Amino acid sequence: MSSTRLPLPPTGTLRTRPDDPPPPDRWVWAAAWPVTAVFTLSNAATPLYVLWQRDIGFSKGTLTLVFACYIAGLLGSLLVSGVLSDRLGRKPVLLPALGLGLAACAIFATAGSVAALAVARLFTGVAVGAVVSAGMAAVTDVAGAPRRRLAALLASCAMVVGAGLGPLLAGVLSDVAPAPTVTVFLVEAVVLVTAVVTVLRMPLPRPGGGGGGAWVRLPRVPRGAGTPLLLGVAVFGPGITATSFVLSLGPTLLADVLGTSSRTVAGVTAFVMFLAATGAQSAVRGLRRSAVLAAGAGATLLSMGALAVAVQASSAPALYLSAVLAGAGQGMGQLGGLSLLNQAVPPTRLAEANAALNAGGYLLAGTLPVAAGYLSDAAGTAVGATVFAAVLAALALAGGVTVAAARHRIADRA
Repeated sequence: MSSTRLPLPPTGTLRTRPDDPPPPDRWVWAAAWPVTAVFTLSNAATPLYVLWQRDIGFSKGTLTLVFACYIAGLLGSLLVSGVLSDRLGRKPVLLPALGLGLAACAIFATAGSVAALAVARLFTGVAVGAVVSAGMAAVTDVAGAPRRRLAALLASCAMVVGAGLGPLLAGVLSDVAPAPTVTVFLVEAVVLVTAVVTVLRMPLPRPGGGGGGAWVRLPRVPRGAGTPLLLGVAVFGPGITATSFVLSLGPTLLADVLGTSSRTVAGVTAFVMFLAATGAQSAVRGLRRSAVLAAGAGATLLSMGALAVAVQASSAPALYLSAVLAGAGQGMGQLGGLSLLNQAVPPTRLAEANAALNAGGYLLAGTLPVAAGYLSDAAGTAVGATVFAAVLAALALAGGVTVAAARHRIADRA
């Protein structure tokens, strides 16, 4: 009996079933764009903090608290966005998230107080939380089962590319454009509008139900996927915490330790950090998942060693090396974790599983940099950064040991 190939869905419609013929490759790439757009917003404020500190007046500890509002919004979003996305579909979660991102742009552009910055960061965190669950799952949905490995790579790269583009764009514009805080977020608003158009046109399968239970709950994974989640968090957590430190205290560290207040330098440093994450992900995509995770833990460990050298010796090269290694550690930890979950979790629970991975990582990223910020206020930047490096190095080492101990218990195909 001859088989008949079903036609591709019209642009912007829902596919009837997840196993319908998937859209062309170009849609897999397009599905990653909303992730890039929102993550561009996530770090766009990084080079601008020194301007707000000058104009509004607040300490390093307050600065890290403002950054922590982003983490709080993200973690709160993860309590609901993954479940909503699996039950209602990706678009009903992504579109409100992009709307919150646009609202954050408006608040950032007009901010005149710490409270306004905190609210803008909170809104940004909620938007990012929705995107790391629903947005990354949407990339996998559009890709279909035959392209799951590609989907994990694109979703992970979309996150780190956006995270790097934001501070680069903001750093350059803040040095050359008038009214930098307004200009930066006007440009970002245009980027988010293009993401809205992409989501509206994205061909996605109908939601599959997402399982039972409460609508608001701690993100979790199906039975049997606990080990992949644990391994992902063990490496991704220290990696994202290292990059969060660079994003929150990096410009201050450059000014206090290395004597440069250039916002472009701060933006380029963050951009190169996430460029390293993208490059590392591409370089290791063919390796076994346990090897990817082990390499991620090793890169974070080396990053913290370079950070300690940078602050003790006032070494710019060591600081830049630390940022590059931090990016590589986050990128490989994220790719390894997403790949394990894509393999172990069915599509109907994937958004919640992604939310669980990111909740575990960002919980650590929202606490250690804040502690380092207040310790820096009390004992000096060098002491705060050195203690942070020692604690995170120990956690990265523990993550690597965990991966080594469990490597025979996971689906570890290349």
